[in-house]
Amino acid sequence: MNEKFYELPAAKQQRIINAGLEVFGAHDYPHASTDDITAKAGISKGLLFYYFKNKKEFYLFLFDYCCEFFHLRVVTDDFIQITDFFELMEYAARVKYSIILQYPYLMNFVMKAYYSRREEVSEAMKDRITATLAEVYSVYFKNIHFSRFKDDVDPRQLLQMLTWMAEGYIQDKLRQSETLEIDELMQDFHDWQTMFRKIAYKEEINENHSQS
Repeated sequence: MNEKFYELPAAKQQRIINAGLEVFGAHDYPHASTDDITAKAGISKGLLFYYFKNKKEFYLFLFDYCCEFFHLRVVTDDFIQITDFFELMEYAARVKYSIILQYPYLMNFVMKAYYSRREEVSEAMKDRITATLAEVYSVYFKNIHFSRFKDDVDPRQLLQMLTWMAEGYIQDKLRQSETLEIDELMQDFHDWQTMFRKIAYKEEINENHSQS
């Protein structure tokens, strides 16, 4: 799939990808115009559909591209060495926030894709998101010491809760047209982490952490 697209010069590939992310990130799927995408990319509509069978295929390609983009920047040698759930979450958040500042269209697109409802792409997105979350948990958290959690705490639910909080926080800032300051974001995220660590970890783990 998309062999012809990958035969293009890298700069032209990126121009088409950026145009798609910008338009799909600004509009819900039904209202995102391929005319706008091709105008921004500087190509004809026929050429876009030569590389991608239709609008839906291009959209799903962009989502896969974003997942790979995040993965390559998050999963580094430093990342793999982390064994504490909350330290890993904070590390990943810093990388993610840095990406948001550099590539705002990418984040807008991902947020809209994750929360698409009753749209032509919704079922396909649901399958992709389910697969992505399963992979994230098995790959990103494979070295985490889950024995630190209290018996009645589900780390998966905690991960989802922290993700929702972080994404909601970012979207609220963007809606208010506030500039995203990474140090401020990370301080707030650190405060959340500290609160949840006290709730989720066994008492002796928290005592050892406070003494270190």
